[in-house]
Amino acid sequence: MLYQLYETQRALLSPFAEFASASSKLYSHPMSPFANAPGSQRMAAGFDLLHRLTKEYEKPAFEITSVKVGGVDVAVQEQTVEARPFCRLLRFKRYTDDSKVLERMRAQPAVLVVAPLSGHHSTLLRDTVRTLLQDHKVYITDWVDARMVPLSDGAFHLDDYVAYVQDFIRQIGPEVNVISVCQPTVPVLAAISLMASNGEATPRTMTMMGGPIDARKSPTAVNNLAMNRTLEWFESNVIYRVPQNFPASGRRVYPGFMQHTGFVAMNPDRHVNSHWDYFLDLIRGDDDSADAHRKFYDEYNAVLDMPAEYYLDTIRTVFQDFALVYGTWQVRGQLVRPQDITQTALLTVEGELDDISGAGQTEAAQGLCAGIPAASKRHYSVEGAGHYGIFSGRRWREKAYPEIRSFILQHQR
Repeated sequence: MLYQLYETQRALLSPFAEFASASSKLYSHPMSPFANAPGSQRMAAGFDLLHRLTKEYEKPAFEITSVKVGGVDVAVQEQTVEARPFCRLLRFKRYTDDSKVLERMRAQPAVLVVAPLSGHHSTLLRDTVRTLLQDHKVYITDWVDARMVPLSDGAFHLDDYVAYVQDFIRQIGPEVNVISVCQPTVPVLAAISLMASNGEATPRTMTMMGGPIDARKSPTAVNNLAMNRTLEWFESNVIYRVPQNFPASGRRVYPGFMQHTGFVAMNPDRHVNSHWDYFLDLIRGDDDSADAHRKFYDEYNAVLDMPAEYYLDTIRTVFQDFALVYGTWQVRGQLVRPQDITQTALLTVEGELDDISGAGQTEAAQGLCAGIPAASKRHYSVEGAGHYGIFSGRRWREKAYPEIRSFILQHQR
């Protein structure tokens, strides 16, 4: 019922959002007679803020059309390599007429970025992809909003997530380097472990960034919620059916708006201050700061629904049973054994100030992967970085990325 109430509220607010947008332009457009009225800047800023607080946020685009490779601008085209009901495998194909740059790009390693399925769209990793494209062929998992997947396409469990990752690795080839960010560190480790146990070729490297490999270590507020509530509590309180106005009508999901509410509740003061600063920036005419605010919240406020089966599986397996670290996790009847991985190098990356995946949670993969030689394992802590700072922003580009690039290059054939 909550989902239906949310949709009703959204529908009711939609006209007000449009009215606020139009009113903001009425007081700010240079051709408008109201633009020069006393207090027009404040009126325009207030209506603009009201519009952004009441509007619906759609999935943003990656908008990566070019990058620099060796100091030369090359064109980038987003391609769908494979489309599945719950995920698309995307490739960012680079093009150039410069023969030297083309030869250089052909020799660069391939990277599969496994984006999190935890509320936000894969475009949250836009900065990650753009930076990687300077030195790599880049693929990424683009998870589909569960409310857009008809019931006829079946359910989606954590086991299915693992299977998707395995199929994408096979499709790209064993020379691929896998980078998992946050939530997918666990299913990615499972996927590669199972491939190793079955004698399949495994990726050259796997980089795990800010993920809950062992959520018992330095538990955060996110971990505590998952560990201190029963699975029945989650099923009763956060799982709802998609309303009739979506393709997935009737599908059980963990709604994106609930995840977004949880994100905001973790740091409410920060968000209130951010919006107040945005209002002041509009009054002062600080367009650069206002535009930075818009870009961040266009991404932050765009959320997706997760399939209920997958969400509940993750809560139980990762945060309650700790099945991976206890060695009891079975995927489709086969035990997950990270110690069977021997040919894939491992890099774990954590943020010093990460408040979502605490210190030591990702590094725990080093101990689980006992079969990987010590020379092929490394851990790196990004000084001064929070959770988002390890894959986006200045610390990602200046600290984390050089380490990852060097590690991948070191372990190519």
